Amino acid sequence: MSSVLRRVVLLLCLLGGWCTVQAGNQQDVDEDLRQALKEAVEESSSFEDRFEAQVWLMDMSDRLAPIISNEEKRLRILRKVHAEAARVDLDPELVLAVIQVESNFDRFAISVVGARGLMQIMPFWLEEIGRPDDNLFDIATNLRFGCTILRHYLDKEDGNLTRALARYNGSLGSMRYPSLVYTALAERWHK
Repeated sequence: MSSVLRRVVLLLCLLGGWCTVQAGNQQDVDEDLRQALKEAVEESSSFEDRFEAQVWLMDMSDRLAPIISNEEKRLRILRKVHAEAARVDLDPELVLAVIQVESNFDRFAISVVGARGLMQIMPFWLEEIGRPDDNLFDIATNLRFGCTILRHYLDKEDGNLTRALARYNGSLGSMRYPSLVYTALAERWHK
């Protein structure tokens, strides 16, 4: 990673409360989040019954169709979103709204600072939890990390979703990102 990109990542990290700077410009990553990610990747669902699954998947599939035309791909993503959201007690529609804002469901998206995949996860987390070979473009891996991180920030902010979303985006103190997620949630996922 270039020194400029490393500084940008560190700045975003600091703004989002992900880490702090110590002497020598080393980053000290949030230990609670590091542990939550380690535990999450070790866990291996989510629907109460077959009828609930069919209703939710059909409804969400129709809503996702304008973005992903292939039904098989839509259903694969939706099943994984529901499972990961349920695993950490998040509203799956909220996770869909975050994905819409972060990557517009492009599993190969890469941000200008190097965040990857559907939920735009920073690759440094792979090293931090000792899993450098995990693939953040893999849907299951990306959702596992993203949902775990969002849940962590929601807990850290005592249930304040606006602050948790801002932390997730690295923009704590700004309403721009939470507003985008709330708009996506209202206009597409919670009609």
